[in-house]
Amino acid sequence: MNEIIESVPSKDECNLAMLAHLLGIFSGFVGALVLWLVRREESGFVAREAREALNFQITVALALVASIMLKLLLVGFLLFPLVFLANFVFCLLGALAAAKGKPYRYPLSLRLVN
Repeated sequence: MNEIIESVPSKDECNLAMLAHLLGIFSGFVGALVLWLVRREESGFVAREAREALNFQITVALALVASIMLKLLLVGFLLFPLVFLANFVFCLLGALAAAKGKPYRYPLSLRLVN
């Protein structure tokens, strides 16, 4: 009786979801957080994608803090650029998927925000 009907997201929703992923490259978790807070009641697709981007950016921030701490053991010097590279690549993949109206799930992301 209570069926959830998924509709195809509009072009504006796809663009906002794509923006949520791309903002992670430039603003860290702040851009995705603002977009999620503003649009979580209006659009399910944008809210899901912004929440996914937010969770990934929080994970990236934690990984960067860990790599800074590990610089004392010389491991962080390798880990720090790898985290930046992974952030760039996965944000682009998320943006491309969102532009097509498909949900994207980041690998190795902590799901802290529900």
